[in-house]
Parts: sequence; C-alpha cells; structure tokens
Amino acid sequence: EEAIVAIKNIEKIDKIVFRGIKTSHMGYPLEPATMHWPWGAGMFATSLGPDDACFVAGANWVKNSGLMCVWGSPCAVQKEIIEASKVDECAFGIVGRLIWHFVHHTPVHL
Repeated sequence: EEAIVAIKNIEKIDKIVFRGIKTSHMGYPLEPATMHWPWGAGMFATSLGPDDACFVAGANWVKNSGLMCVWGSPCAVQKEIIEASKVDECAFGIVGRLIWHFVHHTPVHL
C-alpha cells in the first residue's frame, strides 16, 4: 500500500519537475499525496520469552504511541499462532495461506 503511494508520488513529481505538466488528464492539479501508515503497520508482537509476550497496536512515529492490548500468556499463544501460520504459509499450506491472505486483503480497516 505504501509502495503504491510512493510510486504515484514519484510519477507526479516527474511530470511536474521534468516534463512541465502541472495538471492531470482530467484537469486536476498534480500534487504529491500525503504519506500515511498502511493498515497494520503499527502492530507489534514482542517476545519476552517462551511463555510471555506483549502486543502493541496503533503505534506510529510518535514516541510512546500505541496501546498494549494483550500481554502475558494470551499473547504468547497469539505469538505461537502467528509463527505457526506463517511457517504453514511459507510451506504453501492452505490454512496459513488463507489466514495471511485475509490479513493482507481485509476489506475492513480498523
């Protein structure tokens, strides 16, 4: 998602600076889009040993941003599910591919 925004910005800047084109084919002024964090970029699961972990959601470039929403044993289970499903996806397993397909193609962005 972020790569698409970056590429479109490069194309717009190229048109403005090097080609002298100031408007789109529809007549709108060409301006780079503001950058944003894609869905899920501010989610972090941090391992604190085999039976402990913490999960932070909503983090961004601001120090101390985000909310630690899961910690302890439940997060250790979450960490194991993430690891097992990623390994299954890499082995071309159907369960891992289904889980990670919907992680990356969710129609709802919270």
